[in-house]
Amino acid sequence: MSDSLNYIRFWGVRGSYPAPFGSHMRVGGNTSCVEIRADDHILVCDGGSGIIPLGNSLMAQQDIKELMIIITHYHWDHISGLPFFVPAFVPGWKIHISAPGDLEEIENRVSNQMVSPYFPVEVEMWMADINYVMAKDCKLEYGPFKIETFNVHHPGSTYGYRIQVRGKTIVYVSDNELSFIDRTIEERKDELDPEEWQLINAMQMEERIKALETIENSHVFIHDAQYTPEDYDKKRGWGHSCFIDTVEFADDANVKQLYLFHVDPNYNDNKIEDLHRQSLELLHKRRSSMQCRIAREGLTIDLDSL
Repeated sequence: MSDSLNYIRFWGVRGSYPAPFGSHMRVGGNTSCVEIRADDHILVCDGGSGIIPLGNSLMAQQDIKELMIIITHYHWDHISGLPFFVPAFVPGWKIHISAPGDLEEIENRVSNQMVSPYFPVEVEMWMADINYVMAKDCKLEYGPFKIETFNVHHPGSTYGYRIQVRGKTIVYVSDNELSFIDRTIEERKDELDPEEWQLINAMQMEERIKALETIENSHVFIHDAQYTPEDYDKKRGWGHSCFIDTVEFADDANVKQLYLFHVDPNYNDNKIEDLHRQSLELLHKRRSSMQCRIAREGLTIDLDSL
């Protein structure tokens, strides 16, 4: 880990389900969890299985006893690590949890996965001070972190997060289908007359401009890059992006650093590294200066060096 007290660290980078296979260990097998630390404040993005080693790491130190977890949505690969997050079971810790919905929904969604017959220990066994937090007018604050929520294209209510801290902008979008509207238009093309086509195309352009503005000029963009073009064609509407769409979208928004995230658990390290090579070739053809990297478990980004 970096010696800096201000960093981003990837604890889980897979989508859908953990993939603890020997062929996957260079990239990592845990599901979504990213830690952002600024001085003595820790912000955790998602509670997938990657939050388990993060929790174990936090128990090995004594300086920090408080953090905030922001959850994009309630699919299991984003909350399945919470029942095993050790700090939640330790008195003296304070944990803030924010996610889509009102306070009652957040609490119910988090706690309902820890009930019989699905899990033997209920949230009542959490000994930490648990504080559920709802975004107000799409905004949250925690210590030095200023956070904005925005809706993305994924089944169910799903957030992306724009995070500003220490003069840097980090955008975290774990699950998002960038070509969702393109698919909808394609399905309805035989139903539309020329005037409707014009209206739909205008709406499509407006949607893209709005999405680009959300991430424009961000220092770090962590985004769903789950599928190859071939697999995406088979799984349109599932709520995930083709890696090519992710690269082009980030480049169009003048992102400084893109991290390919939430990769398909069926893809081994060699395949993901090949997708990365293709991404770099695409950026070279575009004459882009954007940096594009694989989000690897254990990778740490020094915030102060961005």
